[in-house]
Amino acid sequence: MPERAAIVTGASSGIGLAIARILGEEGYGITMAARRPEKLDGAVAGLAADGFDVHGVAANVADESEIQKVVAAHRERYGRLDVLVNNAGVGIGATVGEIETKRLDMQLDINIRAIVLFYRECVSMLLQAGGEHHNALVVNTSSISGKRAEGWLSVYSATKHAVVGWTEAMNKELGKQGVKSTALCPAFVDTPMTDFVKGQVAAEEMIRPEDIAESVRYLLRTSPACVVPEIMFIRPGDSL
Repeated sequence: MPERAAIVTGASSGIGLAIARILGEEGYGITMAARRPEKLDGAVAGLAADGFDVHGVAANVADESEIQKVVAAHRERYGRLDVLVNNAGVGIGATVGEIETKRLDMQLDINIRAIVLFYRECVSMLLQAGGEHHNALVVNTSSISGKRAEGWLSVYSATKHAVVGWTEAMNKELGKQGVKSTALCPAFVDTPMTDFVKGQVAAEEMIRPEDIAESVRYLLRTSPACVVPEIMFIRPGDSL
């Protein structure tokens, strides 16, 4: 049984999968959660074939009971939680006059509500780990849109700003108890989520999922005396 364990949401591809690999390399047991079972099964199998201790739980994190299912399955398998990665997210563009309530609710539910609920469901395990080694970690995937809003992505930008604010609040609430929180704020990353813009920005010019994942390795290795509240990732020549 691994000495430390992690949960990663949105783990079937892209940033989530890259972070799960980093955690495996660092010796963590990992519960990988994602919405589509067939895609998740392939991701889990790939990491397991490389010798990592992983298992998958298919879940729609827009559903509170599904979040509870993920946490319960993780607790049953590993009995502890040292790292929580809230990576699941969705972005749907629309001008303000064309915002559909269903798509509005989806972004609110997945991008921020799910993060709040995962903290609530995991806090006892995180505090236990924080009490042991003072270095429990929660990584929340925000976006560069959480630092500079985009009009056509207004709802997405608002939710990602909320992730940054929530992360700050959690550092104030849990930091002295050994639980750190970091918001990752990347610009365009070469994942399926950015396919809509690849006609304007070539995939090879985008940030790599591994670039984001390596920042998590760094966070794992910082001392209990150091909290990194957010990290921004931008392309060469871009500015805020």
